[in-house]
Amino acid sequence: MQQSNINDLRELAIPEQKLFINGHQVAARSGATLPVISPIDGRQISTIACADESDVDDAVSAARESYQAGVWSKQSPAQRKKILLAIADLIDKEALQLAVLGVRDNGTELSMALKGEPGSAAATFRYYAEAIDKVYGEIAPSAENVLGLVHRQSIGVVAAIVPWNFPMMIASWKIAPALAAGNSVVLKPSEDASLSVLRLAQLCHLAGLPDGVLNVITGLGHTAGKALGQHMDVDVLAFTGSGNVGRQLLHYAADSNLKNVYLELGGKSPNIVFADCEDLDKTAQVSAMGIFRNSGQVCIAGSRILVERSIHREFVDKLTAIASDLKVGDPLDLRNQIGCIANSAQLSRNLAFVDKSIAQGATLVTGGQQLSKDSGGSYMQPTIFDDVTVQMSIAKQEVFGPILAVIPFDDEAHAIEIANSTEFGLAAAIWTANLSRAHRMIKAVNAGVVHVNTYGGADMSVPLGGHKQSGNGVDKSLHAIDKYCELKTAWIQL
Repeated sequence: MQQSNINDLRELAIPEQKLFINGHQVAARSGATLPVISPIDGRQISTIACADESDVDDAVSAARESYQAGVWSKQSPAQRKKILLAIADLIDKEALQLAVLGVRDNGTELSMALKGEPGSAAATFRYYAEAIDKVYGEIAPSAENVLGLVHRQSIGVVAAIVPWNFPMMIASWKIAPALAAGNSVVLKPSEDASLSVLRLAQLCHLAGLPDGVLNVITGLGHTAGKALGQHMDVDVLAFTGSGNVGRQLLHYAADSNLKNVYLELGGKSPNIVFADCEDLDKTAQVSAMGIFRNSGQVCIAGSRILVERSIHREFVDKLTAIASDLKVGDPLDLRNQIGCIANSAQLSRNLAFVDKSIAQGATLVTGGQQLSKDSGGSYMQPTIFDDVTVQMSIAKQEVFGPILAVIPFDDEAHAIEIANSTEFGLAAAIWTANLSRAHRMIKAVNAGVVHVNTYGGADMSVPLGGHKQSGNGVDKSLHAIDKYCELKTAWIQL
């Protein structure tokens, strides 16, 4: 990967982006658009269509018509598999272009964008392509004179709403299993990161996905997102984002057609470091990147480090040295390790959290400032707070920024108490050389994913989902297909 190639791609003009409905790029009925502002330098790089209720209705109608016509839902598993594999191949062919497009839109550092966006998206489509002909129904144990069959079948129209931090990856986590099951989809990306998702839809079309099977609506959450949530012809709604929006979507479902709603919401993940961890330097390095990669804009970010008191000071010093040495800047410059905050509003929110944490008594160890103000971009120093207590906002609320809270603990029971003290339960990590302790902690910590002696990095074979107010249902793995299927029992008298 040459810097010169990246520089060429970053200068490409991006035409006005339209909605993708029924296999065609169409303007919003109202003609409304939204500017696409790059967090790299604050410049406008394109526009996207701003959909309203009528556009959402068009997209849902196209999805329903394609589903009823059977152009996808009645295709053989082998044919659906062929097309999903073709989608993965096209993603791979455009990987660098897709990654640079996404970085210009949301500011993720390019090294992470390549792996986490087109890389993960292609792997996701391949995984579910191969799963299509390996997910079976059931034969129930029954008396000799009856036969009980349990069919697993597609549901109909799936709506997916995805955030701005990893738009292609998270979109693929939802649309690939939904398509594998035979559904049609309406996808709404964040207005802050729509460009790569719109290109993904075009690649799906080029790979042979029939018209109307995948539609993309861009626009604002309180109009387009609300319309999807309230739509009477949407059967399933899958969402990744904030808890407040997730709650609102549940209300929309209850007030409309009781559509199934699956939520992957916020996190305040504890990264628990015991004094017997095998390599304190490695633990500090992995833990630092577990919060600072993508400027902390990761749902499972290890934003709370719980460290055993006997190594507390030493570990904080190691974290501080790593954070201070990270190169933050233009995410398309390969010399930089950390990119942008995705938008100026999120940067302001992060800086406000710094002020609030200081006011509440936390000790600012390093960072806490905006960087490169003259660039027009949204950059922030990796930030560490020590002397944090569980009552402080920084210990309880999701920040979604490069801000780490360090909390010392006395023993295993104390660590569990602190780890489980928030409303969230998305992810956690345990660092220890004691295998028995690791297994005890896995059971005791209330989280959907628990890492041991690592942080992040799980592949498609295992599910990702939250406990408590971090959501319901899962993405990834064969378990995710269950969200997009319904069971039908056949009871046959012989």
